[in-house]
Amino acid sequence: MSDIEEQRRKVEELKRKILEQKRKSAKPQTAQEDEAAKAEQERLRAEVEAKRKAEEEARRAEEEAKRKAEEEARRLAAEEAKRRAEEEARRKAEEEAMRKAEEEARRKAEEAAKLKEEAERKKALEEAQRQAELLAKKKAEEEARRQAEEAGRKRREEEERRKAEEAQRKAEEARKKAEEERKKAEAAKLASEMKLAASPEAIQTYINVLKQAWKDGAVSRDEEEMLATLRQSLNISPEDHEKLQQEIQMDIYLQAIVSGWKDGAITPEDSEKLDQLRERFNISAEEHLRLEKQVRREILKQKS
Repeated sequence: MSDIEEQRRKVEELKRKILEQKRKSAKPQTAQEDEAAKAEQERLRAEVEAKRKAEEEARRAEEEAKRKAEEEARRLAAEEAKRRAEEEARRKAEEEAMRKAEEEARRKAEEAAKLKEEAERKKALEEAQRQAELLAKKKAEEEARRQAEEAGRKRREEEERRKAEEAQRKAEEARKKAEEERKKAEAAKLASEMKLAASPEAIQTYINVLKQAWKDGAVSRDEEEMLATLRQSLNISPEDHEKLQQEIQMDIYLQAIVSGWKDGAITPEDSEKLDQLRERFNISAEEHLRLEKQVRREILKQKS
């Protein structure tokens, strides 16, 4: 581009010289001077024409070089686009193969997990049944020991007591059976209402143990460990545990209010016990007032 500018500059210089020569030729000159001036003008015109042709040639050469450069750039761009397209196709093919491999691995993992989950569920139910049987056995042993002690203290009433106990045992069995059916129905209803993940059988077993643990209003460390083990075996989630525990705590607190108001008034001891339970179970004052009002209304209804 600098060569063309130089050529243009020289052409302008020649034009300027020609104009000066024309101005000079306009003055009166001798024949010899006039001839020399014409020769100089002719020379200058020839030089201008040569410069113009050289400039035109340089311009054409520049345009040709520019055209070739553009063609080369387009060729390189096309090759780059082709390379990128091939690279993109190869990348997509690799991604598709990887996706299919991942889907196959995930499907196999899910099938294995289902089989493992089914085996663990059966094992958990068996363990829960064993725990329930052990608890029932322990209670039966305690009841037998109590009955033996009672028989020793009341020998004179042995026969009458036996008959009464037999009748009571049958009634108790019938009551327990009915209570068990009721608890199962309640557990199924509770699982549906609270949207619990575990089965009704597992929930009922866990409720029974949880009520026993909270019977005295507190849970010991040993009982917490036993409950944690039982939760794992029954597939009781932490969320289900919290929901069931809150339900049982509320029931225990309600029974404490009923016990306190059974004589028509709350004693200082009952009030202190309720305060401890309310703090331990995190029951608000508004909830306490609502439950107490409900209990008093039921007591007054029964008396009337």
